[in-house]
Amino acid sequence: MATITYVFTIDHVAEMLGEDLELLEAIVRNSDNLTYGNIISVVHGDDQTITALTDQGIDELNQMLSAARRSPEAWNDFLDSFVDDEELIARVKAKSPR
Repeated sequence: MATITYVFTIDHVAEMLGEDLELLEAIVRNSDNLTYGNIISVVHGDDQTITALTDQGIDELNQMLSAARRSPEAWNDFLDSFVDDEELIARVKAKSPR
C-alpha cells in the first residue's frame, strides 16, 4: 500500500460525489464498511474528531453507492442495511434517483 499523504474530509467527499452528508456519515460510521485504513479519524481538539477518507476510500464508497443504485430494490435494501435513522432513509428515498 502506498503511503497516504493526504485525505479528504467527509464533508468534502459529500460535495465531490453529490451525496447527502448524513448518508455518507452513516455508511462510514461502521469502519467495517470500507477496507481497513480508508477511513481516517482526525482529532482536532478535546473529544473532537473529523472523519476523512483516502482516495481509495472515496473510490470504494463511490463504487458501493453505484452498485446499490442498480435498481430501486437494491437501493432500498442498501439503505435499510447501512442506515439506522428512519428519517434519513425517508429523506434519501424521497430524492429523485440518479
